Amino acid sequence: MTVNDTLQLLMQMLAIPSISRDEAAKADFLETYLQKNLAWDVERVGNNLYSYASAYDASKPTVLLNSHIDTVNPRDSWTKEPFAATQEGGLIFGLGSNDAHASVVSLIAAFDYLRTTQQAYNLIIGISCEEEVSGKNGVELLLQHLPKIDLAIVGEPTGLEMAIAEKGLMVVDCVAHGKAGHAARNEGENALYKALDDIDWCRNYEFEKKSPTLGEVKLTVTMIEGGSQHNVIPDTCRFTADIRLTECYSHQEVLEIMQANMQAEVTPRSMRLRASGIDSNHPIVGKHLSMKRDVFGSSTMSDQALMSFSSVKVGPGDSARSHSADEYIKIVEIEEAIQYYITLLDGLKIN
Repeated sequence: MTVNDTLQLLMQMLAIPSISRDEAAKADFLETYLQKNLAWDVERVGNNLYSYASAYDASKPTVLLNSHIDTVNPRDSWTKEPFAATQEGGLIFGLGSNDAHASVVSLIAAFDYLRTTQQAYNLIIGISCEEEVSGKNGVELLLQHLPKIDLAIVGEPTGLEMAIAEKGLMVVDCVAHGKAGHAARNEGENALYKALDDIDWCRNYEFEKKSPTLGEVKLTVTMIEGGSQHNVIPDTCRFTADIRLTECYSHQEVLEIMQANMQAEVTPRSMRLRASGIDSNHPIVGKHLSMKRDVFGSSTMSDQALMSFSSVKVGPGDSARSHSADEYIKIVEIEEAIQYYITLLDGLKIN
């Protein structure tokens, strides 16, 4: 698969909308492309695709290459057509070009090359859906159909620097309770004031333990709703907090700290999106560093949060372009990524 083939595949994919939970058309196209153009044996579960580089050998460790085909909705401020790949000079514009279609096609090209080589590990590529919404029909479903994975390389826009740790996520809904009364009289119990006390605690609380790679747990109140009319003391106030966790705390530990310090009811929406990462002495980290590239801890989340095994996040593009109007990828970034992935994986020993 040549670089030009890879770029043409990217252009074709960008022309097919694939908003999260509506990826069937793009999965259909890619399944057919991989089977007919590259002669891969492709399996499909929902809108997730996967393929083995060679016959599975249970005596070898297994490496998974993963990225996603879904996108967010386009912003209103796009000046170009988000669903038409537009090439201008060395840039390709289109929704999902940077996040994460450039990673998808670069991993496909590298996987296609590595299929012709002998490696000390089983190699699987898994192209998943619903990443942008952490959906249960995405990589979580895909992993149920794969053998034990020892290492995953998750393609996301990192400038080909390697994220060796990534924060997890917990969203909590909080309800402060008061007692209704007339605003003109000294009666009732104002739920807004109770909520404000809790929000002030959220703003100022510092978690004791700090991660060497991810820093501190970040707790941010992002939504608030309360009151029904100007002359009624509100008896309830609802607010939502976004918590970015490190490996130092479990979801349950953070939840218990909040519940012990806040007046409001605190209810988590989900406790499945874990902090993730890899031992800094892992061979793949050493191989990456030998290529004179940096490592870092990532505050943004990917499908790593749903992986219980060692994983890293690395791919072409820039995270700052993700979810932005007139999203683009540089052609040279894809060229570099294909060679990077091949060099990283060829000859890698992870035992």
